[in-house]
Amino acid sequence: MGDDPFGCAGFRAALSRRALSAVGTALVTGGSRGIGKAIALRLARDGATRVAIGYFRSDAAAEETAEELLALGAEPVLVRGNITSSRVLEQVEALGPLDVLVHNAATGVIRPALETEDKHWDWTVNANARALLALTRSVAPAMAPGSSIVAISSLGSIRVLENYTLVGVSKAALEALVRYLAVELAPRGIRVNAVSAGVVETGALEHFPNREEMLASGAANPAGRLVTPDDIAGVVSFLSSPDAEMIRGQVVVIDGGWSLPAG
Repeated sequence: MGDDPFGCAGFRAALSRRALSAVGTALVTGGSRGIGKAIALRLARDGATRVAIGYFRSDAAAEETAEELLALGAEPVLVRGNITSSRVLEQVEALGPLDVLVHNAATGVIRPALETEDKHWDWTVNANARALLALTRSVAPAMAPGSSIVAISSLGSIRVLENYTLVGVSKAALEALVRYLAVELAPRGIRVNAVSAGVVETGALEHFPNREEMLASGAANPAGRLVTPDDIAGVVSFLSSPDAEMIRGQVVVIDGGWSLPAG
């Protein structure tokens, strides 16, 4: 008998879609555009029945993403505001049990370390790292076994990037938090992991004075192209699926091999 091209791989894909469809609800912070939008749409394509997107300012971008989610068959829910505020956390709790939580929202002050102020530190670390802890405290008690939490990090957590001190340190804290949460939530059957991406061409790069240099550097990897939002969404989809059951507290690097060469 020959190989069945629609056998095991197709069966696993169907299981993954059914799993997300059965569990229903996902929340993606920073989900109205860029990487977060790609993740939200991917989860909807995988079969999530309700996808909440957290966003800070742009109602127009959030509404556009909501329309795309609706077209994919998912019920969109918009959660507007600072993800660390008590008001927004109450809205998140009101969503009911989550099956997938993706903390993608990120911000920060892009300056040399000696040009930063304490308020810049507080803003950056709160949004990028403390927010995951606050969200987890709010949603984990109601999450069912088999649920997944995924944090989006960056290579600045382990590599020194120009003007990236505050964001890099906050991402390092985020990854440490992922490891601690993975162990603490394991008895509840909740997986916690992170995805660390190379340079991705999104609107966030407009805040970097060396944007063009970063894009050129990011594309100069063994794979020969920039990482895309869909690349990241695909890995988040996998980490949110039953196939990732035994992956706990890991940081999955998506950079086309950029961080591998010694030179």
